[in-house]
Amino acid sequence: QVQLVESGGGSVQAGGSLRLSCTVSGNTEGTRCLGWFRQAPGKEREGVADIYTPYGAILYGTSVRGRFTISQDKDKNMLYLQMNSLKPEDTAMYYCAAGSVGGCYLDESDFTDWGQGTQVTVSS
Repeated sequence: QVQLVESGGGSVQAGGSLRLSCTVSGNTEGTRCLGWFRQAPGKEREGVADIYTPYGAILYGTSVRGRFTISQDKDKNMLYLQMNSLKPEDTAMYYCAAGSVGGCYLDESDFTDWGQGTQVTVSS
């Protein structure tokens, strides 16, 4: 099992930036996909970005493409999400996730381990 702990959430005004971090630990040898998801109140969980760790291939959700950047530091076992030009509609709980058995296509079914989430609030 992989343990994931998010940090870096907070409140920011529209147009601002935040950087989320995720500490990845535990049985990570089989991990093939790391990603970020978000869920706003009353809405379904949405894929934000993921990275296929063996090759570094990245997918972004259409609503964040061009504004958010996912990256990883393999030496430090960290996953990051740089969020720029934030909008009020980006307000949500953001979750870090890891997967080892499926694909890496920004689908919840690709992921087996989840963090507890970090709240991001963007005010207008």
